[in-house]
Amino acid sequence: MPTDEKPNKYEPVPIPTYDEAIGSSSRTTPIPRDDNAREAAEPAEREGLLGPDTGGRTPVPTRRAGYRPPTVEDSPEDDEEHDTFLNQDGTPERRRTSQSSEEDEVLRELQEMDIEDPPAAQSAWGKRISSLSLSLPFKWKWPSGLGFKPRWPTIDANFCIVLGRCFAILLVMAVVYLLFMSDIFTSAAQRMAGQMFEPESVRIHVQSMVDENRIKEYLRIVTNTDHLAGTEGNFVLAEYVEDFFRSNLLEDVHMDQFDVYLNFPKEGGRKVELLKQDGSVEWSARIDEELVYGDGVRAQTPVFHGHSKSGDVTGPVIYVNYGSREDFKSLYDSGIDTKGAIALVKYYGSQGDRALKVKAAELAGFAGCIIYSDPRDDGFVKGEVAPGGRYMPERGVQRGTVSLMSWVVGDVLTPGWASVKGAERVSKENNPGLVNIPSIPLSWGDAQHLLKAIEGLGEKCIDEKWQGGVPNVEYWTGNLSSPRVHLVNDQDEVEEQPIWNVMGKITGVEQKEKSVIVGNHRDAWVYGATDPGSGTAVMMEVIRIFGDLVKRGWRPLRTIEFASWDGEEYNLIGSTEYVENNMEKLRQDAYVYINVDVAVGGSNFVAAGSPVFKKSLLRVLDRTSDMAKNATLRELWDKRGGDLDGLGAGSDFVAFQDMAGTSSLNIEFAGDRFPYHSAYDNFEWMETVGDPGFQYHKILAQIWALLILEYSDRLVLPFDMTAYSSALTKWCMDLDNWVKNKGINLDGNTPWSIEPLKQAVLQLAKDARLFEKWEEEWDSIVLGGGGFESAILAAHRKSHNNRMANFETHLLDLEEGGGIPNRTQFKHVVFGPQLWSGYDEAFFPAIRDAVDARDWTLAQKQVQKAADIIMRASRKLVGNT
Repeated sequence: MPTDEKPNKYEPVPIPTYDEAIGSSSRTTPIPRDDNAREAAEPAEREGLLGPDTGGRTPVPTRRAGYRPPTVEDSPEDDEEHDTFLNQDGTPERRRTSQSSEEDEVLRELQEMDIEDPPAAQSAWGKRISSLSLSLPFKWKWPSGLGFKPRWPTIDANFCIVLGRCFAILLVMAVVYLLFMSDIFTSAAQRMAGQMFEPESVRIHVQSMVDENRIKEYLRIVTNTDHLAGTEGNFVLAEYVEDFFRSNLLEDVHMDQFDVYLNFPKEGGRKVELLKQDGSVEWSARIDEELVYGDGVRAQTPVFHGHSKSGDVTGPVIYVNYGSREDFKSLYDSGIDTKGAIALVKYYGSQGDRALKVKAAELAGFAGCIIYSDPRDDGFVKGEVAPGGRYMPERGVQRGTVSLMSWVVGDVLTPGWASVKGAERVSKENNPGLVNIPSIPLSWGDAQHLLKAIEGLGEKCIDEKWQGGVPNVEYWTGNLSSPRVHLVNDQDEVEEQPIWNVMGKITGVEQKEKSVIVGNHRDAWVYGATDPGSGTAVMMEVIRIFGDLVKRGWRPLRTIEFASWDGEEYNLIGSTEYVENNMEKLRQDAYVYINVDVAVGGSNFVAAGSPVFKKSLLRVLDRTSDMAKNATLRELWDKRGGDLDGLGAGSDFVAFQDMAGTSSLNIEFAGDRFPYHSAYDNFEWMETVGDPGFQYHKILAQIWALLILEYSDRLVLPFDMTAYSSALTKWCMDLDNWVKNKGINLDGNTPWSIEPLKQAVLQLAKDARLFEKWEEEWDSIVLGGGGFESAILAAHRKSHNNRMANFETHLLDLEEGGGIPNRTQFKHVVFGPQLWSGYDEAFFPAIRDAVDARDWTLAQKQVQKAADIIMRASRKLVGNT
């Protein structure tokens, strides 16, 4: 062999015999060692145990990863295995031959015994299988002749460890997923996102934050110019409001545009002239008010009627009191012919809706209509007049719309659908939402000339109800021999005039899809300090306060949506088009709508709305005070026997309550009259007469903000279902008493019975009591348990809230062709305007319309329909669908 040239050639150590290696105490005497030799040996042993010294030595290769050199206690077989691995046996071939012959012998024996070779190493899983096979009641054999024998897989220990760790990771991930999907962390997330603010501290903060001086400045800005719907002044104001929304951290702020039918007076296009016998002009009305800020200082909206009919008509003037149907019937019964005449009627009185005055005149055969403010109802007879007082001065004029709001609401060219780009439009001619004779409003100073012109003609007004307060006048009706009046109403009529709602919101943290909607209309007939400026200024302050809360990290449980509506003064257009454009979402997700139109017109707090608001309203009134009267509003409310009034058809709540089925509330401070829809309703009047110091603006802002918190941030919605059932019981009895005076159950008529409605209302009373027990249980579990609410209980609470909110929606008549007959925009079976009631509250309007028409078959059908719908809504309330 060639000589090994390696410098560190390995020299094999002589292999000791077995006895030499392990020694025997009985045969071999240990080699004596002194202590010094022992101490010298121990460091070397330590070196070998702790690790090789690589300095100057070649490392010994290991058998496999994790190999541990044997200790002196290891068996001889381990030594042999170690030696063989190191190739330290001088005769490896001999050892392999011997080992092979032994293995062959063992294999033969195993085959004879018909058993398997044991695996070299058995895993834990293999041991489990083996133990299972040993427990079987029979001996199992692998079938012979298959050519192979299966062997249990050998699983490496490291593989088992990796597999176990993967399983553990998957298990942890599954647990975490289940925890999150079970909504167990919802409460914690809420408190981190918004509920970390203690609710009572938020209410205290909101009340203390209201600043009447800011409200005053907001009002100064919004009344700086006239801002009629669809005009430049209103668009500029809309941009200002939009910027204000954004600067106070509202989200998704945008203008929502609709294109609607509006009319505007032409310059010189309005005339009311008293003619001589030869047709020449004897006298001309001034029509317009004096410029309250002086010539050329500020623009001032001309005097006219919104949605009035264009026309040029001439006819004898006839006085018809308040212009109600009963007043026109009185003329007819007196034998006074009215065909082709010009009606002169007063505002207010037995017919509060100016549009229905004009419609009644039209149906009575009049060619035109003039409406004026009589001082007995709104003038010096009542008290001091504007600008120093609350009543209409001699030259003051009340503008307003004469579209038939209780017949068609919203854009009259798109009844029932939104007036968006490309929408189908019906004709304005013979439109059920528009009157068909021209009309103009006048001051009592102008009307005085007409009243004097008919003195001694027709019938003298002996009835006190027909009297008025215009000085130096005797009230006579006039007749077809009265002096003729020439009435001209020439105007621009735009079928697709843009109007702009301004929208913004604060997204909730628990149920962001559910919304509490807050609204006020922005458009005004002139400057609108009271209507609607007081409401706009208060809403701006409320938004500022909620924006401050958002800046501090607060969020409500449910989304709060703020809306500045446009086109309300014409026919509730902006809010109605919004509802029609979002109908399904509102029916599904809108919890409540809280409206403020006139925020401060007096000093007495009044509220009208769905009965569900009663409990929360009284709770809010308990914590707000009128410092001037040294009492809480609740004390003042109770003292005068205050109650939640019903809703008529006078403001932006109509579409929400009557069409979408969203429980709605309207709040305000009311009192004596103010210069309504006149140029005298301006900032200076509010500052000096309406609310000096703006204290009632401040109180209303507190009430409004607290009500928003009630419905956006209480865990359980504070709906008062018991109050709703009680109100329905009362309204049902009132309906029955009203019908009894209408000639029921006469021969030939369909028999009248209100019994189905009574039964439905009684069922609701039972279900409402049962339903409200859940809230008592929730209080005892959650509030009594330190505030902890489980995920399951939270889910039940949300379902409870949804059923409360859906109750109002379930009172809608949504069957094919459903709604009030001939006025199917209005779907609610309890709330809605009566055909001839206008602004007034009315309950069960479809039944009342049928009774008024003496259609007893239809009336009984509507009773049954209302009963069925109430019964179904009651069942759904308690989960019995």
